[in-house]
Amino acid sequence: MTHHQFATPNPGTNGLSVLALTAPVAMGYIPLGMVFGFLFVQAGAQWWLPVLASLFVFAGAAQYMMIPMVAAGLSAGTIALATLIVNLRHIFYGLSLLNKLPQKKLYRWYMIFALTDETYSVLTTMPAATSDKQMALLALLNHFWWVLGTLTGALIGVRAQITLSGLDFVLAALFAVLTVEQWRTKKSPAPLWVALAAYTAAYLLAAKHALVISIALSIVAGMFWQARPVNTDNNTKEAGND
Repeated sequence: MTHHQFATPNPGTNGLSVLALTAPVAMGYIPLGMVFGFLFVQAGAQWWLPVLASLFVFAGAAQYMMIPMVAAGLSAGTIALATLIVNLRHIFYGLSLLNKLPQKKLYRWYMIFALTDETYSVLTTMPAATSDKQMALLALLNHFWWVLGTLTGALIGVRAQITLSGLDFVLAALFAVLTVEQWRTKKSPAPLWVALAAYTAAYLLAAKHALVISIALSIVAGMFWQARPVNTDNNTKEAGND
């Protein structure tokens, strides 16, 4: 049986290929951003407040967490601390990309700010020869989709009272697409199986905190994981025999 190889677009060629790479993210970010903007306005805020949050916070799940906290009148310090805790996982994302992030300060600092789960997933599938500008453009486009969705949802929230049932599948669908891309570009399926096993164990231990526990278990597994060493001696001998 012939195995067909699926070519990943080379973002080093032009902006169009970067746009193609961000298309799955846009399909998730725009609807989710709309929901956030809509709910934020429905909670009693001005339409421009969720847009500012998406521009300068850009924290995804943490922004949803802000809605009841703002409605309850909690202090900015409390909201900032909660946002920091929810997004601690991004520290590990950044550490794993230290050698891949752009060296120019402007690009590098923006990439650190804009590094979300989805941007990280796409970055890890991009070729090593990808330029700094292309990586920054990828992050900028993902950021733009989120802000665009937020603005649209906020404007709808000002004008209309509608239900948002049926959009709860968007985030799961987005991560399913990103998982497939990771599966196609990685040589070993081990990370996926580790993640599935970790979440299964975490769900059985404490279903309400399964996500946090599974992330911790995956980090521990990654710390102790050792890649199989390449036997250079045998490869040299085989090459000599040829």
